[in-house]
Amino acid sequence: MENTKIEWCHHSVSLYWGCTEVHEGCFNCYAKKLAHRWGHDVWGNESPRRLIKSAFKTLSKIQKQAQKKDEIHRVFIGSMMDVFEKSMPLFDDKTKLIVGNTGQLREKLFEKISIGEYPNLMFLLLTKRPSNINKYIPESWKTNPPHNVMFGASVVNQATADKLIPQLLEVNGFRFLSVEPQLEELSLLKWLPNGQLHWIIQGGESGNGRRPFDIEWGRKLKIECALSNVPYFFKQVDKVITIPEDLMVREFYEDSVSNEQNMEVYHGR
Repeated sequence: MENTKIEWCHHSVSLYWGCTEVHEGCFNCYAKKLAHRWGHDVWGNESPRRLIKSAFKTLSKIQKQAQKKDEIHRVFIGSMMDVFEKSMPLFDDKTKLIVGNTGQLREKLFEKISIGEYPNLMFLLLTKRPSNINKYIPESWKTNPPHNVMFGASVVNQATADKLIPQLLEVNGFRFLSVEPQLEELSLLKWLPNGQLHWIIQGGESGNGRRPFDIEWGRKLKIECALSNVPYFFKQVDKVITIPEDLMVREFYEDSVSNEQNMEVYHGR
């Protein structure tokens, strides 16, 4: 998907389609429901993943668009997959033949980022498996992470926050959280200070069977971020209930620095 309805990024690009559920946040996974609707058997540990052939062509296209506008565009990798899932067999939807594995696609993406092929793209590498990040990124990234990559973890309740945030903090570089779909009240004050987390996204669940979101959860996290001077983005209640005016806060990491500093951060100057 070249452009996206996901409010916190400009584009969403998936290298392949498929995943395996790992925690409570996966219960109503829209990507899984969409795959089943289209007849793609790409979910679970026994199913190969479906290659998305257009992914790298799309990345090149949006890089050119962003460069022409002299802008930085945020790219979510990716809505139909988890980039830090273990390597899985990969099939071509047209031929139905196995054509490699997802780890090879991940390595190709990281190599292109490393050589500076996408200087105008900020990659948001969001995962429910942050313990895998240091296993799969290039060795050089561990001490010199790219300036146009943010590593993110998805948490949905206090238990997943307590488990996954310490794993994310073991990764060097820019770090963010996607607290969605939030399923219960939680606190991030333990990790927000001291520049450990650079951006927080929060939201409730949408779609059929959505689980309820309490507006007060949003207000609590908004205050925690404000107290810690961490950019805060409220995405949605449930796509049906209107966002209260006091929660219509949509800050980005780059908003916390000046435009000049912003370009220095992204381009490593």
